[in-house]
Amino acid sequence: MFWRMSFTGKIQNGVVVLPPEIKLPEGTEVSIETLDAPADNDPFVEAVEKLAKPRPHWPKDYALNHGHYLSGEPKKP
Repeated sequence: MFWRMSFTGKIQNGVVVLPPEIKLPEGTEVSIETLDAPADNDPFVEAVEKLAKPRPHWPKDYALNHGHYLSGEPKKP
């Protein structure tokens, strides 16, 4: 049986250091995932930023009424 637990630690001298109250049995397999922000030149982030730019030519209520503008649904107040 596998139990998933989540702990947050920091790298010190190339080793993951967990809080002192965390005691894991010797030989426990772990998975490490960084929590840092992506690099400045990440192509995915650049693509999202390009798409997320303001669209001044769109109606001001586009986010609320996109169904109206795309498929003719009634406008929301």
